[in-house]
Amino acid sequence: MAYDPTKDHVLETWENEETGLLLSINRYGDGEPKLQIGPRAYTKRDGSKGTTKPGRLAVDDVLWLSEVLEEVKEKINECFLEEGED
Repeated sequence: MAYDPTKDHVLETWENEETGLLLSINRYGDGEPKLQIGPRAYTKRDGSKGTTKPGRLAVDDVLWLSEVLEEVKEKINECFLEEGED
């Protein structure tokens, strides 16, 4: 079965303002919600926004992850609970 972009849903996102690292909870179709680490957002020279692969995580990224992971865990659990209600 081919990838269908209409089935790909972003449920929640977080962005590290300092490093541009993005986290998101995604669900494809009726699948389970999953955490995606990346991409990394940045501002181009012309002022427009761009994204790139997250690459290796710096200490700042790891510290930020440790701060938001509890919130991420709660959101994923909420998604599973909502899924069980359907």
